[in-house]
Amino acid sequence: MNSNLDKKENIINKSFLSIFLTTFTTIFIAELGDKTQIATLMLSAESGKPIIVFLGSSLALISSSVVGVLIGKWLSQKISPSKFALFTGVLMILISIFLAYDTFQYLL
Repeated sequence: MNSNLDKKENIINKSFLSIFLTTFTTIFIAELGDKTQIATLMLSAESGKPIIVFLGSSLALISSSVVGVLIGKWLSQKISPSKFALFTGVLMILISIFLAYDTFQYLL
């Protein structure tokens, strides 16, 4: 009986660690050098109060992440994972086309 319980706990722990590391790595890489990081850098330099800027930017990122997690949880109950993947893929393609069109308009 304990063997089955230990196996279940190992699966849960591996799942937690896997999800946590994937989430951390994805968000960390996505946020490097983006407009949020540049804005934080500028605010810290201008204010001379890096701790306050860190606290404010951390709270803002946490708040926006909570919104994303809640919407993701709601969507997971409404849409199958394969349909969601298809929808997000199509959405990313449409956004890319729009941005490319906008860029070409600017260049011409």
